[in-house]
Amino acid sequence: MLCSRITNATILTMDPARPTARELGIWRGRVVGLDSDIAGLPARRVLDLDGATVLPGFIDSHVHLIWAGLKARAPSVAPSRRVDAILRAVADAVTAAPEGGWVSLGGYDQRTLDRPLTAADLDAVSAGRKVYLGHISGHACLVNSAVLKELPRHVTSSDGFLAEDAMGAALALRPPHTLAELADAVAESGRVCRSQGVTACAEAGIGSELFAHSPLEGAAFQLAHETGRLPLRVQLMVAADALRPVEAAPEDTTTRSFGLGLRTGFGDGRLSLGALKVFTDGGMMARTAALTEPYAGSASRGQLQADPELLTQTIVEGHRAGWQLAVHAIGDRAVDLALDALAAARRAKPRADARHRVEHAGLVRPDQLARFAELGAIAVVQPSFLRYFGDDYATIMGPERAPWMYRGRGFLDHGVRLAGSSDRPVADGAPLRAVQFMVERASASGRLIGPKEAMSVDEALRAYTADAAYACRWEGDAGSISPGKRADLVVLGDDPRKVDPGRIGDIEVVRTFVEGEESLDGVAA
Repeated sequence: MLCSRITNATILTMDPARPTARELGIWRGRVVGLDSDIAGLPARRVLDLDGATVLPGFIDSHVHLIWAGLKARAPSVAPSRRVDAILRAVADAVTAAPEGGWVSLGGYDQRTLDRPLTAADLDAVSAGRKVYLGHISGHACLVNSAVLKELPRHVTSSDGFLAEDAMGAALALRPPHTLAELADAVAESGRVCRSQGVTACAEAGIGSELFAHSPLEGAAFQLAHETGRLPLRVQLMVAADALRPVEAAPEDTTTRSFGLGLRTGFGDGRLSLGALKVFTDGGMMARTAALTEPYAGSASRGQLQADPELLTQTIVEGHRAGWQLAVHAIGDRAVDLALDALAAARRAKPRADARHRVEHAGLVRPDQLARFAELGAIAVVQPSFLRYFGDDYATIMGPERAPWMYRGRGFLDHGVRLAGSSDRPVADGAPLRAVQFMVERASASGRLIGPKEAMSVDEALRAYTADAAYACRWEGDAGSISPGKRADLVVLGDDPRKVDPGRIGDIEVVRTFVEGEESLDGVAA
C-alpha cells in the first residue's frame, strides 16, 4: 500500500526520460512510481491537486541560514537614504543596550546615502556603546570610534568603514551569539525557505574566521536537527580558514584538515558536509570584487582576500585532500585565479568527478567560458543579484562588461553546469523570482542586463532542481521526480512554462513536501 498518492496534477519531473506525469505514488518518503507504475495501488492518503503544477523541491545551492535568521531579528537601518534617519535608528537601539555593550544593526548601504556616514557620526549617538552597522553585502561594515580603538594595530580606517579582513577583525571583537540563538536562527530562516518551495540548500561556509557569527555554527545546525527544527535538508560547506595543519602519511596527501579529518560527503539525511569554501575576493556592493580593469569611474580594481600564491595553495591542497571545492570568485580577476588554481589542482592530482564549483561567477569574460567547460567547473550564480542590484552593478561595470554579469546562456552554450542560488539574506531568496530574471534578464526597474544571456523557463527551472542537485552531489536522491528519489516536492499555483514571464515570480507556492511530508516537524509519509 502506498503511503500517499498525488493525483490530478501537472507534474514536471525534470527527468528527460519521463518529462511529465499526472500521478505519483509515495512510500516511506520516496517516489515509487508515476502514472501507470502505480495504477490500481491502494493508498492511505490521496491528495487531489486539481490540476496544480508539481516540481521537484527547489534546491538553493548557496545560502546563509544563520545570518538570514539573525538578520531577521536584528534592528536594521534599511532602507534609509538619509544619514539622519540612520542615526535615529542607532540612537533607538543604543537605549536598549547596557553601558559599554555592543549595538549591532544591519541593512547599511553607503551607496544610497545623501552624504557619507562616518564613525564620528555614530559617536554622537552611541552613548559609550560600541556600534556595528553591518553592510547589506556581508563584506563590509561601519563602526564607531569605540570599536576602532580595540582593533589590532594593522587594521586602520579614517572614517569607520571596514571591508573584508578588516571587517572580520571587528566581528572578532563582538560577543558571540549563544548556541540557542543560532539554532533558532537556522529554524526561522529554514521555515522561510520552505515557504518559498526550497526543500534543500547548501550553507555557504561555517567556521570562517572572517565571517563567522560563532565558532559553534556547526553545532547550531546539529542542535536544530536534534530538536526537530531543521525543516529542510542542509549541506554545510566548511570555510577553508577553519582547517588546521596536520601531519599525515605522505600518501594521504592531506596537509590541512577540519575536525577529525572529515571532508565532503560525511553525514546523511537532513545534515551533511559539503564543499570546502575558499574566498578569493569580495563583492560588488562593497566594491571589493577583484577586477582585471577598474570599476567604471574609479581607479579601484577591488581586492583579493589574500596573496594569490596562498589562495592557490589552499585550493590545490583542498583538492588533494579530497574535498569538493566551492571557490568564491565574483570579479573576473578572481575568476582567473580560481580557474588557474583548479587547473593546477588537477595537474597535481587528477581526480575523477571532483565537481569543483565557482561560487557567484559574477563577472565572467567571454574567454573564461571555455575554461569553465574544460575544467568541468560548475557555475553557482545568484540571478536575484541582478534583479535587485542590477542597475547599480551595470553602472559600475560599464556597457562593455555589464552583459558578462551572472551569465546564463553563455555557460549553457559552452556545456557548463549552471546551479541557481540566492546567497540569502544578501538578496531575496525566492527561487521563482530568480527564475523570472533568468528568463527575462530584467532588473526590478525594467532595465535589461545582458539580454543575450536569457534562458528558457525549463533551463532556469533545471538550474534550481536537477543541476543544483548535481552541484551538491544529491542527484541520486533529489533534483527530479523519479522512482527511488526522495519525495521532495513543491506545488505551484500555476505552470511557470505557461504564464507570461513577467508573472513567474508571483506564482503562489501552494505546498511544499520534504520526503512526502508537508508538516515542518512531521515524519515522512
